[in-house]
Amino acid sequence: MTTIYGINNCDTVKKATKWLDKQGIEYTFYDFKKQPLTPELLNEFVSNSSWEVLLNKRSTTFRNLPEALKNNLTDDVIFQAVLAQPTLLKRPLVAHDNSFQVGFKEPLYQALFLS
Repeated sequence: MTTIYGINNCDTVKKATKWLDKQGIEYTFYDFKKQPLTPELLNEFVSNSSWEVLLNKRSTTFRNLPEALKNNLTDDVIFQAVLAQPTLLKRPLVAHDNSFQVGFKEPLYQALFLS
């Protein structure tokens, strides 16, 4: 079972889903704009990765955060901010079998899905 987490209009998500479609790989798409990011799901992401990998500091959403918040990025602060604004996460997030991948790089997807 493969689940892609992200937002539908994200260019990187589009690249990833296009690649998966081309390979004939079935997946479920979880759109943060249509389905809420739950604390349980976010805990799953954090347990499979780290904030350094998950948090998209180059995003417009991150750049628009108040400076006081950006200067106090504890785990709890990040957790609450991401729950409120899931676009703070890098995308796509991919759960496949027992593995977890952040972002899209074709060689990594080939290794994950085709080997």
